Amino acid sequence: MQVSYHGHSIVKLKTRGKVILFDPFITGNHLTDLIVEDEKPDVILLTHGHNDHVGDTVAIAKSCEALIVAPFELANYLESQGLNVHGMNPGGSHEFDFGTVKLTKAFHSSSYTTRGNEVVYTGQPAGILFMAEGKTIYHAGDTGLFGDMELIGKRHPIDVAFLPIGDNFTMGPTDAAFAVELLRPAVSIPIHFNTFPVIKQDPALFKTLVKGHQVKVLDVGEILDC
Repeated sequence: MQVSYHGHSIVKLKTRGKVILFDPFITGNHLTDLIVEDEKPDVILLTHGHNDHVGDTVAIAKSCEALIVAPFELANYLESQGLNVHGMNPGGSHEFDFGTVKLTKAFHSSSYTTRGNEVVYTGQPAGILFMAEGKTIYHAGDTGLFGDMELIGKRHPIDVAFLPIGDNFTMGPTDAAFAVELLRPAVSIPIHFNTFPVIKQDPALFKTLVKGHQVKVLDVGEILDC
């Protein structure tokens, strides 16, 4: 399995001959190396409905008929846009041909603003556990620190954890470092920082705050084999 980071909260996985894209916020994301028209994933996984996470999902999915896996209300909204969806809720898991997806809780909010400035309720925000090839990847989505992260780590030993560190809307570096203590992943990778001034952070600080666990700060586009 290969994982790569592409700015903000975009993560790409390649496994079982499939390409899986998390939270494809490309247009308006000055940190990403991705181009909307070039992305042809088999699957798009969404943590919640905010525009900086749903991003270019509609355009990408329409171009390549990607399956979208998302929290239930968000999936319903995207289905109304003519897309192929599979809705889920935190605590639930489903085995697909490309791997198993399980949603976890995340402490955040979730709504989508349309081009007509309509605000659509998009259900509970979530983290995502993705399991394939004997590996478990955890994308925390947007979340604050919460004690049940310890339960997540005990229930599903994590190989790679993608954790937000931007503060203001999510955990900052200090809370994210404590989250590592609870989750105990083999490798932690910081995400959701520096896209906007209000979430500007130094990922090196997060790395120095984490004691006894491996942290890897990925450059945009950098690939990690796991």
